[in-house]
Amino acid sequence: MESIVKVVGLSHHYTTQWAVRDVNFEISSHGVVGLLGSNGAGKSTTMNIICGVLNQTEGDIFIKDINLRENPVEAKKHVGFLPQRPPVYGDLNVEEYLTYCAELRLMAKEQIPTAVEEAMKRCGILHFRRRLIRNLSGGYQQRVGIAQAIVHKPEFVVLDEPTNGLDPNQIVEIRELIKEIATDRAVLLSTHILSEVQATCQQIIMIEHGNIVFKGSIAEFDNYIEPNSFMVELATPPAKEELGKIDGISQVEQLSPTRFRLTFDKKKETMKKFVSKAVSSGWGLSECVLQKVSLDEIFAELSGKREKGVQR
Repeated sequence: MESIVKVVGLSHHYTTQWAVRDVNFEISSHGVVGLLGSNGAGKSTTMNIICGVLNQTEGDIFIKDINLRENPVEAKKHVGFLPQRPPVYGDLNVEEYLTYCAELRLMAKEQIPTAVEEAMKRCGILHFRRRLIRNLSGGYQQRVGIAQAIVHKPEFVVLDEPTNGLDPNQIVEIRELIKEIATDRAVLLSTHILSEVQATCQQIIMIEHGNIVFKGSIAEFDNYIEPNSFMVELATPPAKEELGKIDGISQVEQLSPTRFRLTFDKKKETMKKFVSKAVSSGWGLSECVLQKVSLDEIFAELSGKREKGVQR
């Protein structure tokens, strides 16, 4: 499959400090890829380079097999970019602004009216076409920002913190819009908010300290750290100390008179032994659920990895 985006050996430094170092990844299909990382991890530098806003110190970016450094005008025709602050002009109305953006993207004049109409319709702002942008709410200004990123029908769209500063209802609407536009193009969504990734993305690239520390699917991210505890509900539980004597259980935490969290060493063997013991002892086992590691714990674990050798 032809790559939509290919990043090879990307490195960049400001004065003596490396912002990103030897970053490599490839996006080959439609859908939403989350660029995850804490503040200062190198996300913005990576995005600015991919979008042609910043020239990298080392490495190459290929957009639809076009080298961005060697042929920037042609490569950028395939890229749409929404910075963290939408680059909108308050004194223009929505249609004027999107027409101006289409012209900046060197679209053929005869294609622009139809392209602007389609972008407004797709982003749900058609009824605001004559409204001055400064008179729109934050949520609708963000929709205008997304519309300018897709007006020229790029195969690749980069969105930097697109729900930042929006209220809960606006966040849900923008998430749905992002998923909708990703049905026929690749979207790279930058965020440090785990719930954003979980709600929107299919794949994750995580950057910390300028290095990639994780690449994979949401499911692989969820299971990055093996669970080491399970929750049980017992109608007639024994003494807490007796539960701790079961082979493989290292810690017992009583959460209520009938509910316990058991920490184990070997998942499958320990859970089987516990269930067998509970049934034979008549403890009234009604629930035994493996407790997944939270996204926050996984994020914290990955955030501590500084070496390039942790790339997966």
